[in-house]
Amino acid sequence: MKLLSLMGERKARLKDRWLQRLFEGYPPETTIFLKKEKDRFDNPVGYQTAEGLRRLLDTVIQEMDRGQVLAALDEIISIRALQNFSPSQALAFIFLLKDVIREELAPELQNGQFSQELQELESRIDGLALLGFEVYTRRREKLLEIRIAEVKNRVSGFLRSKGMDVGSF
Repeated sequence: MKLLSLMGERKARLKDRWLQRLFEGYPPETTIFLKKEKDRFDNPVGYQTAEGLRRLLDTVIQEMDRGQVLAALDEIISIRALQNFSPSQALAFIFLLKDVIREELAPELQNGQFSQELQELESRIDGLALLGFEVYTRRREKLLEIRIAEVKNRVSGFLRSKGMDVGSF
């Protein structure tokens, strides 16, 4: 049985462990809420993060194309970029997947029959982190553009309220 097939069989458990580990990176009171509340409307961050991890795990197991991988990464990283996580904090969850796989599949990995596949899988996970950095950078740039536009609008409104010509501002 191939490693990816084994992961597919245990996908739900892998996702749950991964989500648990990701939530541990938040302050304790936030972690409690994120774990407890499952409703997508009462806890949109927890719901979107769980869905994003599920989709990202699918892309790892099924070796999907770059567009699908970027979309799955964006689902999680967009939240973390908005929450002002540093790049290392925002992307750390990707590397947690290696530990989660090793923990969940420990008995099967003990005899070394999957060592080559595991090494290739971990290289793919490293590649996800590089793609994740692209996603994070794009999201942060977009947030900065929005903030600049807000500042321009405020200054422009202030100048208009004072009767000043805003012209090309």
